Amino acid sequence: MTADDLLRRLAETLDEHRWDDLPGLLHDEFTCTLVHTGEVFDRDSWVRLNADYPGFEHLVVEELVASGDRGVARAHVTGRDDAGELQHFGVATFITTRDGLIHTVTEVWCDI
Repeated sequence: MTADDLLRRLAETLDEHRWDDLPGLLHDEFTCTLVHTGEVFDRDSWVRLNADYPGFEHLVVEELVASGDRGVARAHVTGRDDAGELQHFGVATFITTRDGLIHTVTEVWCDI
């Protein structure tokens, strides 16, 4: 798959909460770095982070650019806090691919 295809499938998989399908998009040597916290996750821990994240509802891609083995998407994410209030976030997701799978992800999150 191309970087464009992988980013689109990643967004669909996350938005539809298809956690069992997520590992199939990720390379065995996958890593994700969250720039805003400095955390680094491997494939299994990143899948768990997403599956277990409290209150997550939707992820909608607003802009996507890809070329060769690299791509970036800007998305709007919504979720509920402990009181049930809707919250809005922006995320920029940068990927590199290897062997037709997502090899690295770098995410930058912000409140909206």
